[in-house]
Amino acid sequence: MSAGGHAGRDHAKLSASGAHRWLVCTPSAALEAQFPDTGSAAAAEGTLAHEIAEIKARCKCFKRGEAGYMTKAAANKKLSKLASEELHTEEMETCADEYAEEIYLQYLGFSEKPYVYFETRLDLTSYVPEGFGTADAILIGGGKLVICDFKYGKGVPVSPDHNPQLMLYALGALDKYGLIFPIEKVVLAIHQPRLQTGLATWETTPEELLAFGEYVKGRAALAIDGAGDYVPGSEQCRFCRARQVCRARADHNIQLAFEGVAGMLPPIISAQEAGEYISRGEDVAKWLADLKDWALGACLRGEEVPGYKAVEGRGSREWTDQAAAFKALQ
Repeated sequence: MSAGGHAGRDHAKLSASGAHRWLVCTPSAALEAQFPDTGSAAAAEGTLAHEIAEIKARCKCFKRGEAGYMTKAAANKKLSKLASEELHTEEMETCADEYAEEIYLQYLGFSEKPYVYFETRLDLTSYVPEGFGTADAILIGGGKLVICDFKYGKGVPVSPDHNPQLMLYALGALDKYGLIFPIEKVVLAIHQPRLQTGLATWETTPEELLAFGEYVKGRAALAIDGAGDYVPGSEQCRFCRARQVCRARADHNIQLAFEGVAGMLPPIISAQEAGEYISRGEDVAKWLADLKDWALGACLRGEEVPGYKAVEGRGSREWTDQAAAFKALQ
């Protein structure tokens, strides 16, 4: 895939990457569709890292004459072009090398030479209306299917254990290759080099995946119509585009913040209660921060938010030499 191919991907309304959200909070997909996907610096950085990682993994796994083989000259030309990008860093190169090595180790772990597919578009419409997704790497052969996902982010650790995105990719791969390759074992793997060493894996079976697929069908039918109940929570709200102004999330956090404990209690809270309040307050703090960001944006757009206005920030001055500070004050 040429540079920019990752960035140019289409996105399904019920995306596999957002399945952790719309499977739990089914109306969220229709709600966040009202808000533009503005992207972020982190997303652009991740796209560039994926481009580099894909090229290096191809060079590691494919030999001359094999489909997907890339000559060293072609690979170096593409890598050189990507290295000129503004967001490029040496850390990206290191992480991409580690990813390529992990993919190759999976390759070597097959009982027979596996077929390897990079950046493969998978049809998910058997389970999700209009659904599709792109798997970073698929290895298949000897009764085993491996789905690998490269995650460059360093903010949130992601586990492959019952990961809905990878489970959907695995279902798509079973639909695509199942008639050609008999599959008995499925391995879901995530490489997140900036947060963990090596490849995190979780093993499952086609039977468990198909049972999951039946569950997905019912939830996706609700989600595509914007039906079902809102179920706010830290995991499903974290990257939702509607999170700043979602009423269900607001009501949920107001309840978390102000709901007390019934009954006669001593005037001083216990350590256990303090821990519970801190835990409950974590998402409240995130919600308030999101709400303030939205209010600032509204003010900058000329909208009126009662009690708030956008003003130019004033930088603070700090003394770096204490002796000079005392002398100036005298």
